[in-house]
Amino acid sequence: MSIAPTLRCPCDGRFLTAAAEYDARPSGETRFDLGGQAYRRAYDRCDLCGHWFGRHRLDLAALYNETYVDATYGGADGIRRKFAAVMALPAAASDNRQRADRVRAFARSRGIDEAAAPRLLDVGAGIGVFPAAMAEAGWAVTAIEEDPRAVAHLSAIPGVDARAASLASLAQSEAGAFQAVTFNKVLEHVEDPAALLAAAAPLVAPRGFVYFEVPDVAAARVDAQREEFFIEHHHVFSPASAALVGERAGFAVAAVERLREPSGKFTIRVLLEAR
Repeated sequence: MSIAPTLRCPCDGRFLTAAAEYDARPSGETRFDLGGQAYRRAYDRCDLCGHWFGRHRLDLAALYNETYVDATYGGADGIRRKFAAVMALPAAASDNRQRADRVRAFARSRGIDEAAAPRLLDVGAGIGVFPAAMAEAGWAVTAIEEDPRAVAHLSAIPGVDARAASLASLAQSEAGAFQAVTFNKVLEHVEDPAALLAAAAPLVAPRGFVYFEVPDVAAARVDAQREEFFIEHHHVFSPASAALVGERAGFAVAAVERLREPSGKFTIRVLLEAR
């Protein structure tokens, strides 16, 4: 399929210029099975907001089923090994611990009391290190993942309610239930990140908030062969486009921050409030 160059922007792609082209996997990119499709893809950059949009005709529909877990972690055993390794990192070297500290600090600023076991929904929870850190801090965590092996793994983490569910289905039964909804390195993987963010709005409780992290296009100034530009990333955000996608999803932007994480990743993190 061809990825649409839009964040629901009013400019509708009028300011795009070619930014990078790939006819082979960058060094370090996961070797996903593309079913014999030729590896050709590109990014276009918006000269207005600085956002990079993936452009290709590759069919990646099956990427986040068994293919992703198998290729990225080596199956269920690989998930467990990776989880144990990341959990063992010292706090100063852990992206996830620092992420949890930021979310907790913002929750405190909004008068959310951890002693009352506030609820958090983590969308695209991966191997579950961030949900585990939040559960340790007293939050009641619900985690969403697609692969049943990831769901089973997340269910084994104390305090984490893991589900293979959509935000739309959760909204029917859990409207207004969560003090925080988080998307950590998730929005860059979907074609329409504004729509995914907007689907979280009914789930946010009064005084609650949405937090998301995305790869930062600043890495392009270092090396467009970095992981921020790997095949699974349809979008690479700038601070302006990260704020824009939150606004297009119907939220007010409370904070936009740029950082380089302990892992070396260039990251933008955004805190959103209900209007």
